[in-house]
Amino acid sequence: MTSRIDLHTSPGRPAPRRRTVVKAAAAGAALAAPLAAAIPAQAAQAPAFLHGVASGDPLPDGILLWTRVTPAPEATPGSGLGPDTEVSWTVALDKAFTHVVAKGSTTASAASDHTVKADIRGLSPATDYWFRFSAGGTDSPAGRARTAPTADASVASLRFGVVSCANWEAGYFAAYRHLAARGDLDAWLHLGDYIYEYGTGEYGTRDTVVRPHAPAHEILTLADYRIRHGRYKTDPDLQALHAAAPVVAIWDDHEIANDTWSGGAENHTEGTEGSWATRRSAAKQAYFEWMPVRPAIAGTTYRRLRFGKLADLSLLDLRSFRSQQVSIGDGDVDDPDRTLTGRAQLDWLKAGLAASDTAWRLVGNPVMIAPFALGNLTADLLKPLAELLGLPKEGLALNPDQWDGYTDDRRELLAHLRGNGIRNTVFLTGDIHMAWANDVPVNAGTYPLSASAATEFVVTSVTSDNLDDQLKVPEGTVSAVAAPLIRAANRHVHWVDTDRHGYGVLDITAERAQMDYYVIADRTQPGTASSWARSYRTRSGTQKVERVYDPVG
Repeated sequence: MTSRIDLHTSPGRPAPRRRTVVKAAAAGAALAAPLAAAIPAQAAQAPAFLHGVASGDPLPDGILLWTRVTPAPEATPGSGLGPDTEVSWTVALDKAFTHVVAKGSTTASAASDHTVKADIRGLSPATDYWFRFSAGGTDSPAGRARTAPTADASVASLRFGVVSCANWEAGYFAAYRHLAARGDLDAWLHLGDYIYEYGTGEYGTRDTVVRPHAPAHEILTLADYRIRHGRYKTDPDLQALHAAAPVVAIWDDHEIANDTWSGGAENHTEGTEGSWATRRSAAKQAYFEWMPVRPAIAGTTYRRLRFGKLADLSLLDLRSFRSQQVSIGDGDVDDPDRTLTGRAQLDWLKAGLAASDTAWRLVGNPVMIAPFALGNLTADLLKPLAELLGLPKEGLALNPDQWDGYTDDRRELLAHLRGNGIRNTVFLTGDIHMAWANDVPVNAGTYPLSASAATEFVVTSVTSDNLDDQLKVPEGTVSAVAAPLIRAANRHVHWVDTDRHGYGVLDITAERAQMDYYVIADRTQPGTASSWARSYRTRSGTQKVERVYDPVG
């Protein structure tokens, strides 16, 4: 790959039980049919930018830009076909591109699936920029990027969209469309499960595949993962959000396989589905090709971004280093030799939180850190809730895929926060397909008489099944019964919505961090409406959540 950059002066989880055997024919099927399904007809007009544009990981002086070019009709994602193609980019201060501040070019090839990344530096802090790509006389759509404030800047407020868990087959990505339409986001956070690895009809959709993904079989190879990423990137609402604001993304398990751990996954059969090392490597390669994310430590997604004196954001990778999840009764969740984070990542997180001089310490957290006990749920609610959370159907107070399954790591981290007087730590979490507002107690058994070390805002899924979907009952039915029981058994939980899909908007000032929760009306309808549901905030210095009766904006 060759590149050229010119700078100009600027003026300013859960999953159902999987099948145990995958037919070799499905795993090794010819790619022609799924490739054709993954790309719209306009691919014939090559070169083309069929997968939109994106920006990510904003810095005070730079931004990472992304696109994919289709240089010829046969150069579909995962095909390995198509010629090397020069792709240029332009960055400007205005949408008309009359005040250009940076230009450059690179060569897109089949080796990187014709994806393009440009890490632009030399920009001004806290500034909106417009960017686009060009190839063979064709321009991409334009996108808006925004750089971060300088490390020592006094920032009055920040606003982030927050999402997770988008199952293509379960519905349309209206949550992305509504976030894109706001026009007021500094960035948006994707907390994992950006794609799902299952074959068609294998993952929860209320028994209705709204739109089939490609390839139709479970993704196993590098070509498979590229095709699936390509399919997702054809969604117009996802394209709109990527073009509207920079994303800060981390992976959870479904970007690779359900319940991934360092040595395997629940949704991987060694041998029948190839080697785990090969599959994991393919999944990660495709992820970094198709996402505007800078590979961080050891090729993972854990890294840290800063937004002036107001907030820093520590982003976790809770899949690459974790010990295998225990089965209830077959392992010790308190075993100090088991880890969720890995030693190096936990030390990095602790050191960063202790050294931070920002008003808020945000943690992008793929799985829920607040403890969760099931309590006395009725049998009809216990079974689907246990399935969604990966628990035994008899119902024990533990989700071993979350921090509950790795209590020594959690105990060490919370003791570190308390012991060092580290305040204003807010965990931003996805994965669980429900919305929660939690205190994070040092000792849940004695809470609220004991201390809270942090707070946690959990966003629901964009489309992936939650409890009302699993039970196939009207929206709100389950929450009306289950939410009071969950709160009674978990006194640190201020709110839980088990039923609805949507997104969050996090608004931060020096005085408080507030999450506004929004829900969509019907995930199966592409034009579905969005409405505000609830708002919760934590005030500076309190480490506790309180309800707010109006959204910020």
